[in-house]
Amino acid sequence: MKPATLAQIKKELNMRSSDELLNLCLRLGRFKKENKELLTYLLFEAEDEEGYVIHIKEMVDELYDGITNTNMYYLKKSVRKILREVKKCIRYSNSKETEVRLLLYFCEKLLDFKPSVKRNTTLMNLCERQLAMAAKQIDKLHEDLQMDYEEELNELNKELRKY
Repeated sequence: MKPATLAQIKKELNMRSSDELLNLCLRLGRFKKENKELLTYLLFEAEDEEGYVIHIKEMVDELYDGITNTNMYYLKKSVRKILREVKKCIRYSNSKETEVRLLLYFCEKLLDFKPSVKRNTTLMNLCERQLAMAAKQIDKLHEDLQMDYEEELNELNKELRKY
């Protein structure tokens, strides 16, 4: 089955009643966990972006605490899993400021992780790429916010360059 375009879907949704839309959303939420997570964000957390960021940071903290650091292979795998979760939450939010905050926080936690990952080229490259993505998004923010985040970005880059 070939999916319809977004324009076609939008046109069709405009023709539906509110009860039909409610049923469609509930049915959509039953099929995939990501659909349910997106609906949860849109319904309960979209108005409080600050609370959402705090919630995601707490989740990142828990995930970093849960890493078993006995083997570098499993450590890398866990860090990539955490990054996937962060990226998914960023996609839900669709806010540049939230993206910058979460990417900087992810990199900060990675650089502070014990045992140190600073001697691992793969993880350092991963951190470098995320900082570069954050830098791109910082350029799109308001000037006042740019200054605040650029300071934090520069400190993380300095820490990254130490090794």
